[in-house]
Amino acid sequence: MRCLGLMSGTSADGVDAVLAEFHGSAPRPEWRVLRHRHHPYPTALKRRVVHAGQGELLAASAWLDLVEAITEEQAKAALACDPNRESELVGCHGQTLWHRPPQQGRRGASWQALQAPLLAQLLNQPVVHDFRAADLALGGQGAPLVPRADAALIGSIGGWRALLNLGGIANLTLIPPASGPDRHADVLGWDCGPANSLIDLAMSHFSKGSVGFDRDGAVAAQGQSAEHWIDRWLQEPYFQRPFPKSTGREDFGTSDLDQRLGQLGELPVEDVVATLTAFSAAVVAQDLDRLRRQRGMAPIELITAGGGNRNPVLMNELRRRCRGLQVRSSDELNIAAEAREALVFALLAWWHHCGHPANAPAITGAQRPARLGIRVEPA
Repeated sequence: MRCLGLMSGTSADGVDAVLAEFHGSAPRPEWRVLRHRHHPYPTALKRRVVHAGQGELLAASAWLDLVEAITEEQAKAALACDPNRESELVGCHGQTLWHRPPQQGRRGASWQALQAPLLAQLLNQPVVHDFRAADLALGGQGAPLVPRADAALIGSIGGWRALLNLGGIANLTLIPPASGPDRHADVLGWDCGPANSLIDLAMSHFSKGSVGFDRDGAVAAQGQSAEHWIDRWLQEPYFQRPFPKSTGREDFGTSDLDQRLGQLGELPVEDVVATLTAFSAAVVAQDLDRLRRQRGMAPIELITAGGGNRNPVLMNELRRRCRGLQVRSSDELNIAAEAREALVFALLAWWHHCGHPANAPAITGAQRPARLGIRVEPA
């Protein structure tokens, strides 16, 4: 079955679309990517998405216009990737505007902006969307959703295998070994903390909105990181919290950046960006070190994907801080770094079609595994 996956992440830079084919066993499908396209958001829309995700007050009409615009861009991405409508089903994540994990007796909730019936009508294809809702209703975090799919798509090797997505937020997947005493262990996964979110916001802050990210890590490469501040930041409550855990711009957005900029004081711009870049690597390294010390689990390789994979300074920081761990790109597994999450949502749509559960209690904390997503048909 051919499915189209659409993913727009925390960075709000646009929509990644992947057309993929799946068949065989749902837990371990045979698959291939047929096409991948990236459709950038218009600059004005990206700005509106980011501001909305930071809690900006909007009139009801403005919210309606925003969600409609997001849906139209999703449709454009789908048509760019699958102009001949080869797919039989579309899996669309939508655009996360706010994510609230469960805490202190309060249930979790998450808003992925999308007018799914409109998208189905624009594409004249069935659409599966709202993938987080069922997990949240079962008491889970609703995120991350990619780890179980990672295990199905990439599979096991001789030791624990780690996959790291470097989008706006850094999230980890841990896949058990193919053999040995841990071979029946659960797939694990959680959100480590910021990846590109603080770096991107800092670049926008210092350039007064004219530059949205540190291309090729050029600014960070000219600076030196303030290690004493990184050490202090790593002691903050989120980074000490055990998994399951999930996060987003709600925690690591503009207000968080402002606080860190105040702490860094009069450091040169290059040093600030270098510090934020090193910090993104440090939160991952700390989680992997804690995993080794507390659970005796030590991955033998770290596969990276997402936009941060193209930042050589961030990648070098990961290699330096994750000592003894082979770090390589998902490109080496024939999964383009920017395409991985869109491929996952193509798989999640296929799993919905098959009735296969897509979440995992060990990852999200949900009461049980469940079929994820809601299917809508063209009118």
